[in-house]
Amino acid sequence: MVEVSEHLQGILNTLPEKPGVYIMKNNAGQVIYVGKAVILKNRVRSYFQDRGQMDRKTRKLVEHIADLEWIVVGSELEALILEMNLIKKYRPRFNIRLKDDKRYPYVKVHLADPFPKVSVTRQMDNDGSRYFGPYTSVWAVHETLDVLRRIFPYLTCDRIITGKDPRPCLYYDIKLCTGPCIGAINQTDYRRMIDDLCSFLDGHTEPIIERLKIDMLKASEEMRFEKAAVIRDQLNAIDKVVERQKVITSDQSDSDVLAMARSDGEACVQIFFIRNGKLLGREYFILEGTEETSDSEVISEFITQFYSEAALIPNKVLLPNEIDEALIINQWLNTRRGGQKVELQVPRTGTPRELVLMATENAVETLQSLRVQWNADKNKQTEALAELQTALNLKTPLNRIECYDISNTQGTASVGSMVVFEQGVPNKALYRHFNIRTVSGPDDFASMEEVLSRRFKRYVASLEQTGPGVKHDPSFSFLPDLVIVDGGKGQLGRAVKILDDYQLADKVPVVGLAKQQEELFRPGVSESLMLPRHSQALYLIQRIRDEAHRFAITAHRKARGKIGVASRLDAIPGIGPNRRKALLAKFGSIEKIRSASIEDLMQVKGITKEIAHALQSGLE
Repeated sequence: MVEVSEHLQGILNTLPEKPGVYIMKNNAGQVIYVGKAVILKNRVRSYFQDRGQMDRKTRKLVEHIADLEWIVVGSELEALILEMNLIKKYRPRFNIRLKDDKRYPYVKVHLADPFPKVSVTRQMDNDGSRYFGPYTSVWAVHETLDVLRRIFPYLTCDRIITGKDPRPCLYYDIKLCTGPCIGAINQTDYRRMIDDLCSFLDGHTEPIIERLKIDMLKASEEMRFEKAAVIRDQLNAIDKVVERQKVITSDQSDSDVLAMARSDGEACVQIFFIRNGKLLGREYFILEGTEETSDSEVISEFITQFYSEAALIPNKVLLPNEIDEALIINQWLNTRRGGQKVELQVPRTGTPRELVLMATENAVETLQSLRVQWNADKNKQTEALAELQTALNLKTPLNRIECYDISNTQGTASVGSMVVFEQGVPNKALYRHFNIRTVSGPDDFASMEEVLSRRFKRYVASLEQTGPGVKHDPSFSFLPDLVIVDGGKGQLGRAVKILDDYQLADKVPVVGLAKQQEELFRPGVSESLMLPRHSQALYLIQRIRDEAHRFAITAHRKARGKIGVASRLDAIPGIGPNRRKALLAKFGSIEKIRSASIEDLMQVKGITKEIAHALQSGLE
């Protein structure tokens, strides 16, 4: 029996005998595991029974559980759906999850518009559009759109289409638009072209080819040779694409083929997309957190996570092995497909079996190739961290590095950024920005002092707040192994002062990074440190600094955008109510003031050359 705290035991005693989802958290309040159960009481209690019956991963999970929550639902299907949504939301450390799952890109066809356009999006909305994907890279999506646009020259501009514009844009002249703006194509024919585009993406090209051949022949007979030539070119472009699509099955069915390769706690799932009997494309997806879990469980988790985001679910999914909870997953897939039946099949013979084996071979090769790439990147990170530790003469390995930057415009909407790198890679979940509260005007030194004071005040507070149910923000509840402040000796001095104030100077190493020469300044050392020009340590430092700068600018723009026109003008030195009124009277809007030249600005009464420059800088 596993020893549990009084707090946890109280929760275990009150678990209901109903289906639901359970959420496990660590001491910092982070969600570390989400699971579902037919009977919550039995499933959750099983984690705290004999440790000898647990695998290593489960034992490690149980060691970190400090708090539990549970949600009762009406059925196993509801539990499955809720579990999927919570895993997607929290990405818990001990769950199997898609790696780098930052919403994959889709091709979106805006069917709700009179003249539909085609775009790339990472968000599927219930807005009447059709979606195709997901793809694993934006590059793959744009490559697809390049092909599509040459075959189906759809609209890309933001014009309001009346058909009466005096002239089209350049795209019409180079045959990348059908010119609905000038009435070169009517709405009916344009929408038929878009329907063909959707059918093409679905893999159903034969009906399109047959109809286009009839249209080409008719245009030729009517002596509309230019139109016939356009259709001929369209057919040739389709043929080139179709030639690359290998015919797989003779029954012209739609199916997805899944296979998997595994190594060192990660799994690569390869999918072949077969539409209308042809291999339309393939994608691979990496899952992490798969150590000490069965192939069946990994494939089950992949199916629920992938098809919760997929734009299309075929009528058949071929699998490499039987999966856990096949009946309930099958029921869910049927609902996702609008009530139409989805068949989960583990083929044993014939072409379907050969397809699974081919996908498996691709998965193995993909994972091997990726591991070579990952190891090369990991070696560079390890080398960079070791070089930096040696250069700074630090005893502790640099597992966590924090970097700080300040962004403002003439002191307006000042924002501080904090970025966190762990093991040499950014952990964006720990990034934070600080809206400067106590500093007026463009004082970066005082702003940096405020940011660092607020950061380490939060750390000290986390030490004082303990006990069951207490949640700590992981951005602030751990000390960094190195602090980098963007700036020279002045910024470094402010950082050292704050660390002294919180009695952390002997625990947290800090350096200042000067932009111009990429020099590192250290407390108590008069000479700057210049890292070798082509060292991995310098590349890492630059990357961290650039990321802090990017994050600060992004936060500053958002903050600045919330400030009203009057406030933004008033915040610029030399602009009071009278000059603000005169500027708006002459130019009419802040956009026109921003785009005005120095000479134009100086024509306004009271605007000197210095104030004009301040305006351009403050409103950029």
